[in-house]
Amino acid sequence: MKLSKGWIILIVVVLALLLLYSSGKSTYNNFVTKDQVVQQQWAQVENVYQRRSDLIPNLVNTVKGVANFEQKTLTAVIEARAKATSVQINPKNLDEASLQKFQSAQDNVSSSLARLMVVVENYPQLKATQNFTELQSQLEGTENRITVERMKFNEVVQDYNIQVKRFPANLFAGMFGFKEKAFFHAVQGADKAPAVQF
Repeated sequence: MKLSKGWIILIVVVLALLLLYSSGKSTYNNFVTKDQVVQQQWAQVENVYQRRSDLIPNLVNTVKGVANFEQKTLTAVIEARAKATSVQINPKNLDEASLQKFQSAQDNVSSSLARLMVVVENYPQLKATQNFTELQSQLEGTENRITVERMKFNEVVQDYNIQVKRFPANLFAGMFGFKEKAFFHAVQGADKAPAVQF
């Protein structure tokens, strides 16, 4: 039994379409999985930032109890926290601009907390209270968690972005609407060691 030329072409076309469908389905499912991992890790980043945000009112109230404490410093911390909690990002749209806005607001909280801790050095009675030392310890632990979760986030984003850029997956990425996602970047000036003078 000999197949005609038309049947052979039809079989080849059907096989090519099945192969294309199978490859496209597998690639799409891989994109969905990696996108979900990025979104899950983003939720964890937000979780640790929320933990820090939740600790700030307790810290401010503890510091307020000390007479003559600089109100300007406390106000800066409260305002930075309010601004940071107002910045919300859709995890499906983690582009450079929205992540930069989020990071900038969080960096303001970090710097205002750092200024607060410097001012606290002038108040030995505050540093001696158990409540303050516990809050300070919790904040330090939370800052460490933030660093770890941001690093994990960058790792899963890198994995996702590699998939988006790789050939032939990049052809399907454009078709299915999967775009590169942004990374967290170091705070500007973090690459330079501070000058220490005695």
